[in-house]
This record gives sequence, C-alpha cells and structure tokens, in this order.
Amino acid sequence: MNRYLALDAFRGFTIALMLLVITPGSWSHVYPQLLHAQWHGWTITDVVFPFFMFIIGSAMYFSFRKSNFKASPKAIFRIIKRSAIIFALGLALNAFPTYETFADLRFMSVLGRIGLAYGIAAILVLVLNRVGIWLASVVILLGYWLLLASVGDGAYSLNDNLVRSVDLAIMGASHMWAGKGLAFDPEGLLSTLPALVSILAGFEATRMITQCSSQQQAIKRLILSGAIALVVGYVWSSTMPINKYLWTSSYVLVTSAVATWLLALFIWLTDIKGYQSAMKPLFIYGMNPLFIYVFAAVWTDCYKLIPMSFGANESGDMRDFLFFHMSQWLSPINASLVYAIIHVFIFWVICLFLYQRKIVIRI
Repeated sequence: MNRYLALDAFRGFTIALMLLVITPGSWSHVYPQLLHAQWHGWTITDVVFPFFMFIIGSAMYFSFRKSNFKASPKAIFRIIKRSAIIFALGLALNAFPTYETFADLRFMSVLGRIGLAYGIAAILVLVLNRVGIWLASVVILLGYWLLLASVGDGAYSLNDNLVRSVDLAIMGASHMWAGKGLAFDPEGLLSTLPALVSILAGFEATRMITQCSSQQQAIKRLILSGAIALVVGYVWSSTMPINKYLWTSSYVLVTSAVATWLLALFIWLTDIKGYQSAMKPLFIYGMNPLFIYVFAAVWTDCYKLIPMSFGANESGDMRDFLFFHMSQWLSPINASLVYAIIHVFIFWVICLFLYQRKIVIRI
C-alpha cells in the first residue's frame, strides 16, 4: 500500500486540537480536559504534542523514502539546517512580543523540542536499519527511566527530578519556564530524548501500514501494536508515572498507543469507508502544520500589543476585551471555549486560502 489519506486527516485533526487548547479566551476558565494534567496523569490536551511528534515521524518516512533512506552529507546537512531553523523559530516566538533582555529569554519551547527531536530522529532513521531503530527506542526509554530513577526519593517530583537539575546546570533558571512557580521547563533538554521516540513511533507505524497488503490488515496491526504499547505503558507507570512534563517513558508508550488507534480509526473512516468529503476540512488544516502553528502563535501574541478599555473602568489587551464581551452572553468557561473555537475557524480559513492556491510553506 502507498500513502493513506488517513495520515493527512490525522495531521489536520492534531493541528485543530492543538490550536483549540492553546487559544482559550481566559486561562482561568477552561474545561479540565482542555488543560494539561497538573502533574502525573493525562488529559486530552496531553496527547496533542505527542500526536504532533507522531505525525512528524510519519511525514519523515515519506520524505526519506524518496532517497531510499540513504544517509549522505547533503541529507544530513539539510536535516541539521531544518532542525536549526525550527529551533530558532521557537526562540523568536519566546521573545515576541515582549522581549526585554537576553538574560531572561527562555531557550526551550515547543518548536525548540521539535527541532532538536526531529534532528536526532531523522539522523537515526538514515543511519540505522529497522531493527536498529527499535533497539535505539528501547535503549532510550529504558535508559531515561534508569537516569530519572537514579535520583532516588523525589525522582518524579517537580522539585527534585533530574530533568530540572540538568536544565538548571546547562541553561540556568532565568532561561527556563517558571509557570509552576519555580524554574522547570516542560520542554527540557534531557526529556527531549524520550520525545524523539514519539517521532520514531510515527515513523515505524507509517512504515508498517504502507507495507501491509490491505487496509484491513493495517488497521489490525495498528490496533494490536497500540494495545501492546498501552498495556506495557500502564504496567510501567506503576514505577514510572505517566507524566507529560517529564515526558516519561510510560507516557511515550501510552500516547503512542492512542495515536496508533486514532490512526486506525482515520484509516477506517477515510480510506475504507470513503468519507473523504467529510474529512476535507482536516486535509486543509494538515497541509501547512508548522506554518499555521507559528502563524497562530504570532496572531494571538499580537493581541498583547493592543491595549483596550472595557466594562466599568477595566482595561487589558485585545484578548481580554474579546473575552469580556463574550462572557456577557455566555458563562465564563463557555465564553473561553467559544473564543478558542472561533480562532480555530479563523486559522482554518487561512489554511483554506493556502490550500486553494496549492501553497505549501515548508519550514
């Protein structure tokens, strides 16, 4: 079998869900499933980033298949260049729009993690055969578990985990995220290692389904492999909790399992049942995934540059203004959700403009 339309639908679904969870009208009023778990455990929101990594691995398979997965100086250079560009975009988004001094600039980011993980994973799939990729994944997940557990008491706590210690030593507290009240980066350097296995999972899942003799066989294999990953992940979670912030090995397995099952569902809907017209909005969203993520981040950040007054002597930025007026008609939590849905539609219209003109912006 060759390329599945289901992969394009899955990519579009992931982008739409990602934009939904990052653009609420107010972070103080959000449905629990549209927020990350406080620490251990997972919500719908916690699968979005691993899904994104999974589809990067899928796209990587088709990209490198053109050259028969052969490593060359030219291919390695392109990988390093793209990795650096994505990482630099992450830095730029961190700085925009309120950059003050380099001393306070956060180094890591979603795009920063994608850039580093993509670079390492891409080189691995070019220099290793299929068995080597599986062995590398196992070694990374087991090694990461042993590294974090070596701390002893507090190995998976916010204060004492090894991920935080490594980031503090390399980057310093002033260059790290502090959203939980102390310097801790959920896109840390050490935790990027297991994150690249999420990319490799997408790569191998795509290899598997494209080599199946039928779409029905592909679905069966995805369901089986997902079930195995889910069981192993949950058994492992008894000693290494499922934790998105630390990107634990159990988290990699559980989220990869959910990704394979969702891919199986999209194959059934799109490639077997033929609901391609219904899936077209997702195809449109999935055409320029990294571009629309960056575009959406810049768009919403620009609201911070527009001061507004509203209500009885209240003031804030454009987002505060829009949310305030929506909350006059809806409960705060529903106003926040509607605000996000409207923005998902706005960004879809941008994607539609590009789709109709067959414009693909590669990053």
